[in-house]
Amino acid sequence: MAFIVPTRSDRYEIRESRSTPRGPRSQTLASFRELTDEVIEKAREKAAKPPTAEELRRLARRVGAPVARQPVDRAARELIAEMGKGRKLDPTLRHLLIGMLEGEHRDDEAIGSIDASPSISAWMAATPEERGRALVDLLLLTDALPSRGRRKTPLRYPRLDSRSS
Repeated sequence: MAFIVPTRSDRYEIRESRSTPRGPRSQTLASFRELTDEVIEKAREKAAKPPTAEELRRLARRVGAPVARQPVDRAARELIAEMGKGRKLDPTLRHLLIGMLEGEHRDDEAIGSIDASPSISAWMAATPEERGRALVDLLLLTDALPSRGRRKTPLRYPRLDSRSS
């Protein structure tokens, strides 16, 4: 079972208690000034019974430890600030954002022809290296597809007639 205790110099520790033949013992899983996602992951990796991230945030708030805002909240605040300055979103991004926000209240209903699914958001958050790997995978897949039985005949393209317009 995990718990959080304050220590000296404005720091906190996430600890886990366990029973031993010599009585109960606690082990420090992570130490922090502000509970961040990285601290939570470090504690969850070391724990015998990993607590949920929400449980650790709740425990931190209970003892008065500062809890970092979640990345999605930070991004929302930044977006609101930018829009408050009069800046406009790209129409496609606006459409996706509205769809995803409304999707929180409806069962994955898409708006219009754009599906605001998690796969779209994962692609938008992908690094250039991840996108490059996806492109290489796609090209390797197309190379592996059969070419409809044309083994020795060269591909012929339709003639482009410059006279017709």
